[in-house]
Amino acid sequence: MNPTARNDLDFQALMGDVRPLTRGRDRADTGRSARSPSEAQLARRESAAAELEGHGFLSDDFVDLVPPFDPLDYRRDGIQQGVVDRLRHGGYAAQARLHLLRRPLEECRRCLPPFIHEAYAHDLRSVLIVHGRGQTIDSPPNVLRSYLAKWLTQFPEVQAFVSAQPADGGLGATWVLLRKSERARADNRERQQKRRG
Repeated sequence: MNPTARNDLDFQALMGDVRPLTRGRDRADTGRSARSPSEAQLARRESAAAELEGHGFLSDDFVDLVPPFDPLDYRRDGIQQGVVDRLRHGGYAAQARLHLLRRPLEECRRCLPPFIHEAYAHDLRSVLIVHGRGQTIDSPPNVLRSYLAKWLTQFPEVQAFVSAQPADGGLGATWVLLRKSERARADNRERQQKRRG
């Protein structure tokens, strides 16, 4: 007897008196038909939507890793190089600080949008974000620092960012320049008009 025939006999012996279900009765009865979502499901959906709204545009997908000794440097079109140089050399006081050192990436992703939005809402212009980096020449690239460089460009409030000077944290910290809010612009115009007479 060949192995295929033996397998068939074994299968038939195991199945014994099992008969196929008749058509129409070949599905399990779950008891209820599909109905609207429960309150708990709706609450979970609402919570997930709110979380996505807060930082959904900040992707944790692929990022080009920034080597540990390469400075971060970014400015939007229209921002003068002199402003970026002044930011780099600590010419603007840190009006707020965010410490992300040794925090998980997902937590940093959650913390960054409220920090930037709140700083902007309170008319802050320069903030310092401390994120850390490798200390030795052969250190692997800092993943958080790399994501931060990607994320900051996605905020319309961010005009420029640069790595800090050693006194402010060096390559382990980043200065961020935020654009003026409409309220701050209006105040500035009013001051200029008063000065002119």
